[in-house]
Amino acid sequence: MRRRLPDPEDLREGMSETDRPPVFQPGDKVRASRAVRNDGSFPGKAIGDPLIEPGEMGYVRAIGTFLQRYVIYEVDFLYRGFVVGMRASELELIEAADP
Repeated sequence: MRRRLPDPEDLREGMSETDRPPVFQPGDKVRASRAVRNDGSFPGKAIGDPLIEPGEMGYVRAIGTFLQRYVIYEVDFLYRGFVVGMRASELELIEAADP
């Protein structure tokens, strides 16, 4: 099952990610599509330290927002032992959670 990512054109026209339904749901198994580094919001790591490498798998635990504009997915990367906030563009769906 493929879910639709936000259309960049819509975002340029003033719509925000929060104006659309979430791309992922809690329980979805996902894969990181690119490396993620600490932006300063991850405790115990220096800014710029790598947190997640491309291809690492995790599960969406919760969905939140940032600045009432961006959807942030709380992803538990079990093998790494980290819970990291990620955007839809940084994730790929592996397996949808049972409804």
